Amino acid sequence: METMNEYEEKANDFLKKTGTTFKAEYLKHDKHFTDDKETRDIYEITLTRGSREYKFNFGQSIAESGFKLINKNTNKEHCYEWQKEIILKCGKDKERILKEIRAILGYNCCGTRDYLKLEIGKTPTAYDVLACLTTYDPEDFNFFCDTYGYSNDSIKAEKVYRACVKEYQELKALYSGEELEEMQEIQ
Repeated sequence: METMNEYEEKANDFLKKTGTTFKAEYLKHDKHFTDDKETRDIYEITLTRGSREYKFNFGQSIAESGFKLINKNTNKEHCYEWQKEIILKCGKDKERILKEIRAILGYNCCGTRDYLKLEIGKTPTAYDVLACLTTYDPEDFNFFCDTYGYSNDSIKAEKVYRACVKEYQELKALYSGEELEEMQEIQ
């Protein structure tokens, strides 16, 4: 069984071998998918290879999103209503977040005698993103629905299918068939 470091290494090796640069830029903390019930960090991902570029939005996992205030003594998360407001206001700027928390809770809570620690969501890695991309040809709509368990009488399924086709076409513009097969091995 491969470890996360080995998966990360495969993804980074693929980028290096294909001369692709990977960039993840934080956009906002919001709902990403149509049926999201919770908010998550959303990033703009840019894959650049030579003069070709593919930009798209990527919704980080909910567990790796936002920020958390953890009680250092109990290791339990503190949840405050105002946390979402701070995320919207400050994004992922840790210094701004700390400044806002200090203003709300008082300076010492985040100073040296602090009983709270701040954990900021994780920026997606190349592996996180590459492992989620559509590297197989979705073919026609009925095949797609049969393969992935969608009803072919669903508007939602058609939207997902169209998004997968678009993503696959964008990747085909960046990579050869052999390279897309290599990318499949990252997953």
